[in-house]
Amino acid sequence: MIDFETNRRGVVLEYEPEFNGAAWVLQQLRVHKRVRISRAFSFLKSDLIKGPTSESDEADEPIFRFRFAVREKGYFRIPGRILGVKNDVLIADEGITLDRKLFVAERNVGIFRRIAKVKQDSHEIIIGGTHDDSIPIAAFRELLAKFPNSLELDRYASARVETILGEYFDNLQSARESYETYLSKRRSVVSDVPLEQEELLQAEIDKFCYLRDTISSWLGGAGSYTEKDWQRLILKVILLLFPKYVVVLENVKIADFYSEPAKRKNRFIDICLVDASGNLDVLEIKKPFDDILLSHGLYRGNSVPTKTLSGTIMQAEKYLFHLSKWGIEGERELSKRYRAQLPPDMEIRITNPKAMLLLGRDRLRNGRSALSESQAFDFEVIKRKYANMMDIITYDDLLRRIDKIIESLSRRKQKMA
Repeated sequence: MIDFETNRRGVVLEYEPEFNGAAWVLQQLRVHKRVRISRAFSFLKSDLIKGPTSESDEADEPIFRFRFAVREKGYFRIPGRILGVKNDVLIADEGITLDRKLFVAERNVGIFRRIAKVKQDSHEIIIGGTHDDSIPIAAFRELLAKFPNSLELDRYASARVETILGEYFDNLQSARESYETYLSKRRSVVSDVPLEQEELLQAEIDKFCYLRDTISSWLGGAGSYTEKDWQRLILKVILLLFPKYVVVLENVKIADFYSEPAKRKNRFIDICLVDASGNLDVLEIKKPFDDILLSHGLYRGNSVPTKTLSGTIMQAEKYLFHLSKWGIEGERELSKRYRAQLPPDMEIRITNPKAMLLLGRDRLRNGRSALSESQAFDFEVIKRKYANMMDIITYDDLLRRIDKIIESLSRRKQKMA
């Protein structure tokens, strides 16, 4: 049995052997100069403050008293060697009661040995108190409450056996299902305490508000820009609008082996985007004209794309076709050509490339819809027809998406207040 006694100098661990008497402790200290108590605490002979000095003393004083921790600036400092780690452990001298369960989980798993493996440095492990790097007492108690118990470990082990050997046995009870059912009944290991992200959310809100206001301002004077100018304006903000992309490539030369089968022909894509994994996509930017989405006339009662929209879609489709046919050779050539613009060690990948078309307006200057209800429906059908290979976005749709992002971020920020 063990007990912790605190005093003005620190903490003393008292150990009273229950089964084998004091003889084995004395033997360990005499032969190895150290002893492991309660399968959790390792003491040197020099840590012994008081106890039996021989087996004959056992009847009079069967209790060993070991120096466990020293009091230091509001903490109890426990040498790491006592707990089997290289990190000293500091536990606040107020707000937490010392007992064996603070240090050892079921099946004699060392709590601080697990923490040290995650921490992966030799700095102190600090529990509670006012130190900047401390683990709050509430979080530490939550860890203790949710540490895997024997039942959970048994079911996990059975689930692992089933995963590997299950196909070799008939009528096998589903250990994995049992394990998952058990976990679902336990309290979630994810804390309800929100992350400290209020400043990050505000920065994102400010960013998207700036982008929305900037694009709205450009749209107000769109008539004064050429298509090339408009492309350059959008490229100033494209990586902020779509953070999955990390690089913008302009005037990208690609190979066309199909227009003239006897020889290779070069084609040029105005803008390509490269995402964080190196995958290449195509971006087509057109001026925000009001009437380039749907023709004024109907075909058998249906609205159909204008020549501008149909031509832009066809152009993007052919770019994607030629990129896909170029394959590995194209990946190597583009990676070599744009090496200086790519992040270190990144290779361009042509893996099922997609296109994004940014063009046209679906709102009037007064904010009303430029499309009737039936036209809006037909336009959505057109967009979804190509959804597997390209995203057709109007400038008004882009602004609506930004507004929705701002609304979502603002709502999350309010919940944190």
